[in-house]
Amino acid sequence: MTTAPFTRTLAGRARTKARTGRRRDALILGAGCVVALFVLLAAFGPLIAPHDPNAVDPFNVNAGPSTAHLLGTDDTGRDILSRLISGARASLAAPAVVIAVSTTLGTLLALSAAWFGGWLDRFVSGALDVVFGFPGLIMAVLAAAVFGAGLIAPIIALSIAYLPLITRVLRATAIRERGLPYVSALQLLGAPTSRIWFRHLLPNLLPLILVQATIGFGYALLDVAAISFLGLGSQPPSPEWGLMVSNGAPSILAGHPQQSLFAGLAILIVVVAFNLLGTGLSRRLLGENA
Repeated sequence: MTTAPFTRTLAGRARTKARTGRRRDALILGAGCVVALFVLLAAFGPLIAPHDPNAVDPFNVNAGPSTAHLLGTDDTGRDILSRLISGARASLAAPAVVIAVSTTLGTLLALSAAWFGGWLDRFVSGALDVVFGFPGLIMAVLAAAVFGAGLIAPIIALSIAYLPLITRVLRATAIRERGLPYVSALQLLGAPTSRIWFRHLLPNLLPLILVQATIGFGYALLDVAAISFLGLGSQPPSPEWGLMVSNGAPSILAGHPQQSLFAGLAILIVVVAFNLLGTGLSRRLLGENA
């Protein structure tokens, strides 16, 4: 019996798998480049913007793209490209704070629940179930309504709302890691709890933390933009992207969609890039095939 057809089949599968891997690597690289570009814009945007983002030109209102204004102007004559570039900092900083706070607190809660177990684990799980029942956007709207417009209250509310999304996944992995033999060996050797946490458990959880934070950033960006769109977040004349979408909405019916269109595209590109990057990292770091 010849094995040539079987060998060719295996070789074909290997080539297909290699091509798929290269495409995935290219996708991760492309998404990473887009993320890096917007991070650079957030860091240096005000320095490289071609115009003052808040400079009003009443004689050049809702102008189309031109050599002077590559993306046109808004309803008050402000340069849209300059506002998009300058607004990257405000648009990305708020979701970054949300993810940083929720990830830090979620990691500590997950480690505590997995390590001590018992009543603490039950309390954390129950509290997270309660928080999970309230949509993050609703919590942020209520916080802004109670404490006034601005980003501080919505950031705190969203940080709390994102805790269950991060803690639940980390808790399950931390419990599995907690039961491994090396942890018992370290305890028998008298290693302090803090050392086991930060020298052993936490490094083993870092890939999952990175993936969760990367994917969560896109959702946080959408929530923050929605808060500003509703007028409860960033306030004029801030060039925050969600606020730009809201400010440009009345001009759409007049045939001038450029402000809302380009701001919405910026949000869409960043969200898709972070989701693709997070999915790619999950395959690379966690070995997922999805």
